[in-house]
Amino acid sequence: MTSESQEHGAARRPVEDEVDVVAEETHQPARDEKPEQDEQDGKTEKKGSFWKELPVLVVVALALALIIKTFVIQAFYIPSESMENTLLTNDRVLVNKLVYHTRDIERGDVVVFSGVNSWDGEFELEEPGNPVEGFFRWVGTAFGIVPGEKDYIKRVIGIGGDHVECCDKQHRITVNGVPLDESSYLYPGNLPSREKFAADVPPGHLWVMGDHRQVSMDSRSHTGDPGGGAIPESQVIGRAFVIVWPFSRAATIPIPETFAQPALQALSGATPLVSGFALAVPLVLVRRRWLRRKR
Repeated sequence: MTSESQEHGAARRPVEDEVDVVAEETHQPARDEKPEQDEQDGKTEKKGSFWKELPVLVVVALALALIIKTFVIQAFYIPSESMENTLLTNDRVLVNKLVYHTRDIERGDVVVFSGVNSWDGEFELEEPGNPVEGFFRWVGTAFGIVPGEKDYIKRVIGIGGDHVECCDKQHRITVNGVPLDESSYLYPGNLPSREKFAADVPPGHLWVMGDHRQVSMDSRSHTGDPGGGAIPESQVIGRAFVIVWPFSRAATIPIPETFAQPALQALSGATPLVSGFALAVPLVLVRRRWLRRKR
């Protein structure tokens, strides 16, 4: 019996080992569940961190947009009919704010400028009723969603030193005696101007007009203002160079060919030379008188 018990006992596992095995098998699923729990916790943590970071992302995006809007490119909303059919009401255009740091403003450019403390608005907006409404108005103006009450968009007809006049025998506007062919951009059926005028554009100023001449309140309407209706170049925000909305009207805004006439270009190139002579002659005369007195 003893030998049989020993023989059978050698074949069987001790009771303590059986208990350990059962315990190990019982606790094994719990270990398998731990990674799943960690994964769920990780997802929850990621969701939480996203919502925490969202305000920071919004602030950074607004800051970058503000920098771009202030120094590089800004969207503008077209609020009136004054530039039809080149620009229609509710169009959005992009305005290049850097271009005039690299070149001068040219005749034919479509420019956006500020009329603060000078021109009256072509339309009026109600004042915001509270700071929150004012903030959203500011954001909307910055991104071209709503119009700026004191921002204007017109076409440059004359630059500093030009003589702009209406009209010649063919009822065309002339710049320094050179007639303009405005048929490519003038509103259909409009005359270049119903009102006769003759203006000498002061240095550093611009004579600007809308393409829809019958409804545009442009330089012609402000001849009694300082500058005789011309606007200071310092008030120019930038050049409108492309229509971006609606998509069906997306297009560039080029300078019309009439402003590339050789006679106009020659006059532009001669302006600094003429100004130089105009300043040099009095200086030479004063020098001669001084030398005579000295003798």
